[in-house]
Amino acid sequence: MRNDPPSARAIEARKSRHLDICLDDDVASRLDAGFDGVRLRHEALPEIALEDVDTSRSFLGHHLAAPLLISSMTGGTQRAAAINRNLALAAERCGVGLALGSQRAALADSTLLPTYRVREVAADVVLFANLGAVQFNYGMTIDDARRAVADIGANGLYLHLNPLQEALQPRGDTNFRDLWPHIARLTRSLEVPVIVKSVGSGLSVDTARRLLEAGVAALDVAGAGGTSWARVEGRRANDDQHEALAETFGGWGYPTLEATVALRAAFPDATIVASGGVRSGVDVAKALALGADMAGAALPFLEPATRSADAVAALLDFFIRGFRIALFASGCRTVTDLPNALQRRGSLATESVAPST
Repeated sequence: MRNDPPSARAIEARKSRHLDICLDDDVASRLDAGFDGVRLRHEALPEIALEDVDTSRSFLGHHLAAPLLISSMTGGTQRAAAINRNLALAAERCGVGLALGSQRAALADSTLLPTYRVREVAADVVLFANLGAVQFNYGMTIDDARRAVADIGANGLYLHLNPLQEALQPRGDTNFRDLWPHIARLTRSLEVPVIVKSVGSGLSVDTARRLLEAGVAALDVAGAGGTSWARVEGRRANDDQHEALAETFGGWGYPTLEATVALRAAFPDATIVASGGVRSGVDVAKALALGADMAGAALPFLEPATRSADAVAALLDFFIRGFRIALFASGCRTVTDLPNALQRRGSLATESVAPST
């Protein structure tokens, strides 16, 4: 274990810088998420009305108006308080889920807890806490995870896996040894479901198998094709050589839809969230047609959240309306009909995320 963990203020400064970079810089993955290669059928005679389409979905026992999560973004810096409240208000209004950013900062400094507390403004939003799994090797305990959930009244816990980001982060936490037993103990001990996600690089089948054996309730592929956290850390370093190193990983990982297809083929009964590069309701429909249970998006909602809850709600409405029309135009009355509407999935390969032999 490192003897000199970063101060809460250092974590807060890093979180604030992350927001600036994501808002102002091009830090997209150099890999394509895969949505352009997927085609859904066009049904010219759908035999339903648009109003007949039911976009609702149940996720881990919670009813949502659409199969969409606002994925983890921020917290732990004072400017995140308004952002998270706007996200929560809009998510509750539109009937979608919300995952908050890593709560490590609040565990280190309780004065930062208000930057995550959104129940005061959105009592009924389906809400997920968030912690980095690697922190189990840097002093975090199961009681800390339980506290992170309780502190914000969360319905579940996202546990993120980000070895590439940590390796490229100055003074990153890179001891990923023996985390599986910690995850297994957490899933047995926590009173709410645990969802494990990557951070912009995807999940392989082998990794997913181990996570499911550990008892996680859902997998979020968080694949390549959206924000590259390698590139974010390169920009944050303010060092040309380090940024050049980070840029060599700009095309690292498994594209979102490639990972989604591989995981669904390997684990027919698993609950899978497809995130990474989701930019419209049509993308949501394509992800579900390929086997995802839910889709998640983060970056598109960040800038509106700096303005107002209404701005976030307007974008959510854009996503949900597009999703409804995609179902209607492909002749799907419900979300569960979408796999039957798949026309073509391009050249999505699964070999690179398949289990080793």
